[in-house]
Amino acid sequence: MGKLQLVQDPEADALLESNPFALLVGMLLDQQIPMETAFAGPKKIADRLGAVDAREIADHNPDEFIALVSQTPAIHRFPGSMGKRVQDLARAIVDEYDGDVTALWTGGDPDGKEVLRRLKRLPGFGDQKARIFLALLGKQYGVTPEGWREAAGDYGAAGSYMSVADVVDPGSLQKVRTYKKQMKAAAKEAKTAKS
Repeated sequence: MGKLQLVQDPEADALLESNPFALLVGMLLDQQIPMETAFAGPKKIADRLGAVDAREIADHNPDEFIALVSQTPAIHRFPGSMGKRVQDLARAIVDEYDGDVTALWTGGDPDGKEVLRRLKRLPGFGDQKARIFLALLGKQYGVTPEGWREAAGDYGAAGSYMSVADVVDPGSLQKVRTYKKQMKAAAKEAKTAKS
């Protein structure tokens, strides 16, 4: 496994690399903001709370936690709703996996389909987000349960530049950005053609 470079900031990336729950939180935050900003969120939480720990976040006073994630710079452009989602995610990891996020992909020796199913049950994780995270685990985190590429769909394909799973340096970040812009333009064009 190479060094993660999702944020392009050594300290924030080191936290994601060493703390799988922080990586999961970054994935949760990855919507409606640039991916580097989303994956920098866990470092902001760690700086203010001392750690990014599922139990600690789950047990934190909800109002205080929202205030903490809303401090400038906030963890997201919608810090209130996303802070609540982070707490919901932490509670799910505590309740279902005894606080150990790695049990998502290790408990009971699951295959890729089962890991995908578990991810999709998490608060804030729909099908696409779950597939991207499974691809990220497989491509960059050394988590390769049998059938993970198939379960991740197109995001699991080798040599693709479709998502955060493919960001390994500034050049690949640009390729992913370009792909996302093309997809948005195509979706907008399809929508305009319908009306």
